Amino acid sequence: MIHNEQELEELLSRPSPADVEAMRSLEGDLVIIGAAGKMGPSLAIRAKRASDEAGIKRRIYGVARYSRPQVAEQLREAGIEVVRSDVLEASALDKLPDAPNVIYMAAMKFGTTGAEHLTWALNTFLPGLIAQRYRQSRIVAFSSGNVYPLVPVLSGGATEDTEPSPVGEYAQSVLGRERMFGYTSHRYGTEVVLLRLNYACELRYGVLLDIGAKVFERQPVDVSMGMVNVIWQGDANSQTLRAFSLCQSPPAVINITGPETLSVRWIATEFGRLFGVEPRFTGAEGETALLSNGARANAVFGYPSVSPAQMLNWIAGWIGLGGATLGKPTHFETRHGRY
Repeated sequence: MIHNEQELEELLSRPSPADVEAMRSLEGDLVIIGAAGKMGPSLAIRAKRASDEAGIKRRIYGVARYSRPQVAEQLREAGIEVVRSDVLEASALDKLPDAPNVIYMAAMKFGTTGAEHLTWALNTFLPGLIAQRYRQSRIVAFSSGNVYPLVPVLSGGATEDTEPSPVGEYAQSVLGRERMFGYTSHRYGTEVVLLRLNYACELRYGVLLDIGAKVFERQPVDVSMGMVNVIWQGDANSQTLRAFSLCQSPPAVINITGPETLSVRWIATEFGRLFGVEPRFTGAEGETALLSNGARANAVFGYPSVSPAQMLNWIAGWIGLGGATLGKPTHFETRHGRY
């Protein structure tokens, strides 16, 4: 079991030998745009720990607005150089630190409906600005599996060669993000890799927590989106750091997800077994779902270190302990693309 947030943060930021080797091979400093989000802190600290273990002196900058001051303090204590910035401000870009390596994470998903203007600003306009600012750098940019259409549940998921067909304005704006990085890459030769993530999970956030919490609280689980892919956030962090080796012009694309296609009904049933609860369901499984095929990532990075079964056990234990959550449901069951 993972007993508290300190143990969890240590695990999420603990570098693997492959991470250490990746940071040893990477030349120069690192800027992380959007370092205060769900994944940013543990990713930044993992990069720092891997660099230190590799014996590489590297400045790692975490750029964000830091609406939660405790996150800035957490990063400072870990040796990350905190850069407070609202990067949508016209004068902000020139003040950002230079670095040959950039991870772009800033985005907006929840609250999209009713704030479409801000969604497009953060997900499309801002990436264009950042791509221009760092056109001489290598860029690892987060995208989302939401750019894909819903695919047959028995298809194995959308591959990187599947034509994007985003459903809803959030997903459309994410494809816009990809196009902005693609434009800069084509025009200036910027080396980029686009990470289509779908879905990262840890104990305080993610699809598995959403399902487990509903089972624990005796609430019905919606199976309308009957199948999902998941990956442990620590493994997603690891693959992100190792993705610099994939940067190219025009941009490379890779799906970041686990290799399994998991049934939502099966996940709920497993949580029910762990809790000693009979799960309740609502809706009916559709013939299609938002699924990504992780075969390419698994060939490059290897099988994730944490299996779905291990995640289920950790999350069940966390829920039973009354562990803290981020309070941000994923709305994974959404089929209309409105968040």
